[in-house]
Amino acid sequence: MSGHGAHVHGPHDHEVEHQSHKGGLGQRIAIFTAILATVGAIVSYYGGHTQNEALYYKNEAVLKKAEASNQWNYYQAKSMKQNLAEFAAALSTDPAKAEAFKAEARRYADEKAGIQKDARSLDAESAAFSKKAENSLHPHEKLAMSMTLLQIAIALASITVLTKKDWLLWGAGIAALAGVATGILAWF
Repeated sequence: MSGHGAHVHGPHDHEVEHQSHKGGLGQRIAIFTAILATVGAIVSYYGGHTQNEALYYKNEAVLKKAEASNQWNYYQAKSMKQNLAEFAAALSTDPAKAEAFKAEARRYADEKAGIQKDARSLDAESAAFSKKAENSLHPHEKLAMSMTLLQIAIALASITVLTKKDWLLWGAGIAALAGVATGILAWF
């Protein structure tokens, strides 16, 4: 009958209300864990971003390598045609045909130069994308470690509320600082 001025609640409700009015341990840890969860979400986002970026660059490297392989195959085919034309020129007894085969061999040699240039350019692009993938993934390990330390801090803070052991809160604070520092170091 709380409508008539009487208000009844249990001991747990009283403790929660008491802690909220005086800014007790539970409230401080709730704020602390909310901040850690926010920082953890940011670290997690950047960790996922580094993976996605690395995968994109690695995919581009593979595509460029496939294109380079195609160019090298084309180069090989032109080499075989050049060799056949040179061989035919050497075997030909008709000087006009021999000269036609030699001209064809020169044409293949000229074509090979452009193909070789394109293939080397694609190989270089592939290597550049691979390097970008490696550089993009570099901070991921530190970001994962940062996230792990932040999760440990949240767990220790939660246990502190249950056990009311202040030393656990110090452990949570140290883990949180280490997690934030590792996350910052990931970008250097």
